[in-house]
Amino acid sequence: MRNVTFLGAGSWGTALAILCANNGHKVTIWSAVESELEMLRVNREHKDRLPGVILPDSIEIEGDIEKACENRDILVFSVASPFVRATAERIKPFVKKGQMIVNVAKGIEDGTLMTLCEIIEDVLPDTDVAVLSGPSHAEEVSKGVPTTVVVGAHSEKTATFVQDVFMASNFRVYTSPDMIGIELGGSLKNVIALAAGILDGMNMGDNTKAALMTRGIAEISRLGMELGGQIETFSGLSGIGDLIVTCTSTHSRNHNCGYLLGQGKTLEEAKKEINQVVEGVNTAQAAMNLANKHHVTMPIVEQINAILFENKSTKQAMYDLLERDKVVEYKSLKWDR
Repeated sequence: MRNVTFLGAGSWGTALAILCANNGHKVTIWSAVESELEMLRVNREHKDRLPGVILPDSIEIEGDIEKACENRDILVFSVASPFVRATAERIKPFVKKGQMIVNVAKGIEDGTLMTLCEIIEDVLPDTDVAVLSGPSHAEEVSKGVPTTVVVGAHSEKTATFVQDVFMASNFRVYTSPDMIGIELGGSLKNVIALAAGILDGMNMGDNTKAALMTRGIAEISRLGMELGGQIETFSGLSGIGDLIVTCTSTHSRNHNCGYLLGQGKTLEEAKKEINQVVEGVNTAQAAMNLANKHHVTMPIVEQINAILFENKSTKQAMYDLLERDKVVEYKSLKWDR
């Protein structure tokens, strides 16, 4: 049995906490939101995010962050991406050297253009940081729907340790050394999912969406490999796998936000209706800045930024993508003659 604390009580953190508790581990959930803690204590249910899913009696709800971090085998960062740095700063006085930390959020920080693991390592440099990602909606994981993810870490020992903690008969965990590739795949696919939702909101067809997803993973792979990720990762669970589920599921906040945009709603109207953090919106500008910095072409990401922040119409953005100059699909492939 391992002692695991989840820092953040949103849908994903709560779903994974239930998984770990059912695996026989001692689990604590901490949140900075007192009303959320009270709801979990009284109802043993996250009524806002996971209605009908009851927390095991063994899960402890803790409002004192020092107690939540004390003598833990793993600290899981399950706060939304904009709050990762602040949470790392908050726990800094209580974290021991070598503490294992697993990030399960997805995003890229504005300004620094750091991934979330890089932020944690920046604030807590003496810790052992890993990432867990893949095609995994909290709504399904919390109900035991079969799911597969991947854990990335600097060492095989750490990755295997995390794998053992989370692995279950309905939750298969692979390991990988490609942390940057896993993080970029998980972050950038949210921007492409916004585009997929827009197409659905515009009543475009399966052909259009398939093209978007295929060219989307090409963009993700180009930038990811430029930043040190491996092509195998973008062909795997945290790449194409996560892209597929986020672009096609009604559980996806990014897809649903895009759908509302495709129907003609403003970004503010869409965000208000979703009423949760839409990671793709937070990531879009950072993705474009990374692409520009590294001279990587990302036309879909570019058009999404224009829709979100320059009031470009969704219809015009789609046709601007289609009417770009003719190119070969993959420049690395050679002609026979």
